[in-house]
Amino acid sequence: MRILFALFLLTTTVFGAPGAERPNVVIVITDDQGYGDLSCHGNPVLKTPHIDELHKEAVRLTDYHVSPTCSPTRSAFLTGHWTNRTGVWHTIMGRSMLRENEVTMGQIFKDAGYATGMFGKWHLGDNYPFRPEDRGYTEVMRHGGGGVGQTPDYWDNAYFDGAYWHNSKPEQVQGFCTDVFFDYAKRFIRSSKKQNKPFLAYIATNAPHGPMHAPEEWAAPYADVKNVGLQHFFGMIANIDDNVGKMRKFLADEGLAENTIFIFTTDNGSSSGWRLFNAGMRAGKGSEYEGGHRVPFFVSWPAGGIGGGVDVDSTTAHVDVVPTLIELCGLNRPRKVRFDGISLGSVLKDPKTAGLASRILVTDSQRVKDPIKWRKSSVMQGKWRLINGKELYNIGDDPGQKTDIASQNPAVVQRLSQFYEQWWADLEPSFKQNAAIYLGHPKDNPARLTSHDWITTGSTPWNQAHIRKATNGDGNTGFWNVHVHSSGRYTIRLRRWPETADLPINAPLAPGAPVPGTRAFRTTPGVAISPVKAAISIGDVNEEQKIDPSSKEVVFDVVLKKGRTRFTALFTTGDGEKYGAYYAYVEKK
Repeated sequence: MRILFALFLLTTTVFGAPGAERPNVVIVITDDQGYGDLSCHGNPVLKTPHIDELHKEAVRLTDYHVSPTCSPTRSAFLTGHWTNRTGVWHTIMGRSMLRENEVTMGQIFKDAGYATGMFGKWHLGDNYPFRPEDRGYTEVMRHGGGGVGQTPDYWDNAYFDGAYWHNSKPEQVQGFCTDVFFDYAKRFIRSSKKQNKPFLAYIATNAPHGPMHAPEEWAAPYADVKNVGLQHFFGMIANIDDNVGKMRKFLADEGLAENTIFIFTTDNGSSSGWRLFNAGMRAGKGSEYEGGHRVPFFVSWPAGGIGGGVDVDSTTAHVDVVPTLIELCGLNRPRKVRFDGISLGSVLKDPKTAGLASRILVTDSQRVKDPIKWRKSSVMQGKWRLINGKELYNIGDDPGQKTDIASQNPAVVQRLSQFYEQWWADLEPSFKQNAAIYLGHPKDNPARLTSHDWITTGSTPWNQAHIRKATNGDGNTGFWNVHVHSSGRYTIRLRRWPETADLPINAPLAPGAPVPGTRAFRTTPGVAISPVKAAISIGDVNEEQKIDPSSKEVVFDVVLKKGRTRFTALFTTGDGEKYGAYYAYVEKK
């Protein structure tokens, strides 16, 4: 379905004239910060003076919507396609990996001659071909998984110090995670300036996603909030605010501010702050109600005439960002790609531009193995919101979505339902196109697979506390979708602990050091397990061997055939308990 494509063509005007100096782009997108988690939006406790200043100077999309959770938003934000079309409708279970046929913002800018940098949270896959360095970004500094301390992340990371992947290789750092990511972004920008190249800097903070850890000096002003987690949630946002201010000053000092498109936004509704203040909206992160997916979006470009502290009240969405930047920067559209979003270039230049009043958009939350029709969905047109195909609200009259008026407005329900039916029918054929991790590819050999990406009907062990606890049950086993890049001999090493922990399979593990705020994942004691055999199943290979549980890993030497298949790796104890191998290292010899 390409209902919106014609509207895109109608609203396209190229501002990046031939020969003109192309604008730089800096995007700051934070994690789990909602619309109400800013003082410029009325938060009575939190102070965000630097973002408030941007708000005063920018064009504000006041009815801008994303997905209710993080990976889905990022997939749409970076491709201009609906989340379900990209294969990213969950945050774990192999459903957070961006299909390799998708063309990202980074690739589009790289192909146009831009330097492209990605800093912080990617959450669209940690293996080839899903990593940012595989998707058009020439400079990358990122953590693993969906947050610092999650299963794919560097072992024992906890917001302070630790290590992140710098252009595919782990690099030790000092300092708080947000400060580190902004620092590396500044290095990249300065390098791009020296090379006289326009740049795209995509800064995606993991903060203020939980667990809640902020430098003590940033959490201290919120000590009167009688909840340690919320104190540090606000502290993380205050730290982000400080970094936004420093970045804008840095751009000004470098003579780059005037011709830089600067965007501030977030990835979904508030995970914590919404219970204290939510700008009158209902619910928070993960919800189909307004507080789950309406978020801030501020954009400023002085040289391009975008700014002035004005509002755009039309309904807009994450799928609009890529088409808009293509237009504003005068880039070539990728061949054979039709965007689900539209360019907002004309609207940003003149907020009174007509043409969006009748637009219908859909957002949903599909935190399941396979998408379910109407699940946690909101169909939006103007002030109308059709929730889960049943409830109808007019948020102009009822911003808190308290009174269902579906029965009084059957024509509206029918119109929005019909749109959703067409939208679903267009997307549904793509649901079976499972993303697969490559094995034996020269750019990622050996490949490191983790339980974060197990496909299962349970909840996978997605953070390092789960690994330490070794919780047994339905969610403690699963399989990976894999693509054997070429036929040949492979070594498969199964581990209960990752290589960087360097521990025997049956070893317990002492709690790691605490950090300010709530309990860090690494402070969970590591439980010992004692498997007596290990087994793998991959393609037509099924092998089992007895093991010495005091060894650090179990090694299989196998011949694999080229192609897509499933890979399962299990440990079994003497009394029959089964544990998935949380970490598997696969190398083509």
